[in-house]
Amino acid sequence: MLRWSATTLSVLVLGTAGTGYLYYEHLNGNIEKGERSSGDSKARRTEPNAAGQTPLNILLIGSDSRASDANVALGGSRDTRDEPPRGDVQMLVHLSADRKNASVVSIPRDTRVDIPECTDPETGRTYPATNAIITNSLGRGGAGCTLATWENLTGVYIDHWMTIDFAGVVSMADAVGGVEVCVNQNVWDRPLPGVPGGSGLKMTAGPKKVRGEQALQWLRTRHAWGSDVLRAQAQHMYMNSMIRTLKGQNVFTDTGRLMGLADAATKSLGVSEEIGTVKKLFDLGMQLKTVPTDRITMTTIPTVQDHQNENHLLLDGADAERMWAMLRDDVPYDDEGATDSATGKDAGKETGKGAGEDTDRKPPGDSPAVDSEIGVLVQNATRSATLGAVGGRAGALAQALVEKGFDRAAKDTSATLSEVRTVVRYPSGELAGDARRVAEVLGIPASAVRKSTDVSGITLVVGADWRSGTSYPEQKRPEAGNLPENSNALNGSDTDECMNVYKPYRW
Repeated sequence: MLRWSATTLSVLVLGTAGTGYLYYEHLNGNIEKGERSSGDSKARRTEPNAAGQTPLNILLIGSDSRASDANVALGGSRDTRDEPPRGDVQMLVHLSADRKNASVVSIPRDTRVDIPECTDPETGRTYPATNAIITNSLGRGGAGCTLATWENLTGVYIDHWMTIDFAGVVSMADAVGGVEVCVNQNVWDRPLPGVPGGSGLKMTAGPKKVRGEQALQWLRTRHAWGSDVLRAQAQHMYMNSMIRTLKGQNVFTDTGRLMGLADAATKSLGVSEEIGTVKKLFDLGMQLKTVPTDRITMTTIPTVQDHQNENHLLLDGADAERMWAMLRDDVPYDDEGATDSATGKDAGKETGKGAGEDTDRKPPGDSPAVDSEIGVLVQNATRSATLGAVGGRAGALAQALVEKGFDRAAKDTSATLSEVRTVVRYPSGELAGDARRVAEVLGIPASAVRKSTDVSGITLVVGADWRSGTSYPEQKRPEAGNLPENSNALNGSDTDECMNVYKPYRW
């Protein structure tokens, strides 16, 4: 039986090899690719845990581009066809290092943030750094600029981005065979007196399967839910349902279904170039597939009204930072895991000098010079997305170092920077020992000492996590599942969720 099976398989492979190769190349040709990052970001990859595993972070961007006839027909607004695209949907997918849970967080499109300097890889045009709503980042250097914006906001290294436009959503919804969503009341998202626009979504109360253009209407609906934050919740419901649908379809034993999905997906998605082949996308999908639906948590970052513009939002200080810290430390958004996957330690414990750090193990490198001979430049980077800079921090820390014997420590008098976490940077290997010595004296964890081509000497960058004092504060590790109440958390296995319709849009 084994010999017969092997012979039959060989004949099938040989008979279809030519066709299969051509089809594989056809799918590769469908994929649009671009630079991973086109903006100014200093985020660094997370160090592997004890098992050699690292988290995986993917930024999903829904574009409102009307650069094609299909997108104009679906999105309307023909007068904006030649305008830069906006990233109206933005979600970061964090896959834990052990691949046992996934955390997803959305930022509403009208949230005002710092967008870094970006260079469009297609035109070569450089856009200066600005403070604007995050949806604009896509038009200031492409998806790579949006990725850099997220990295600076979160302090999380983002491995890949994926984009999809109006026509892509319709194509994927049809290829999947429809996705079930739910409303508690009849909904019709239409223009009203004094309120133009609307997605056109019209459906009766209860669970319904949406596909094609109706799926796009569901994802674009905002007025009928009452806010952009609630629109993100409706999008999370759709994504969870689509994941459950795909997991329930045994597409790998149905060649026709598999080919249809593959063709639709490769035509619909734009991706960062390092995952720009069918094989790499397939491998990525297999990693995502391992996460059970009840370990997927969809959230929206907490926001408050922007004091400069009542139609815009700002990140909600401490609550937003707590969620970013959970991503940086690979702490699950749910409370199902007994330990955090990054270190194997109990989540939530105070670990003093750097979570998960083995304080008895000394990193490789040369021995440090005498303290008085080590030059240190101190930079104030205490400004964050939600907090202003603390004046005088660079001078205070430079003076503290001088008092500890580092006679050549000095403050950087240039503009105040923004860094989520304090870091000690050094330009070359021979200065690694000196950099570690500076960190040791101030109580900074060894994991925050990093080689960088952005500095010419040892540079202490005082981040937003160190706003007072001259000894680095002990960092309390976030607890698994300890999300803010206003994060609108939705579990991937929740099939009972239904959207409430804002009264003017009921019928």
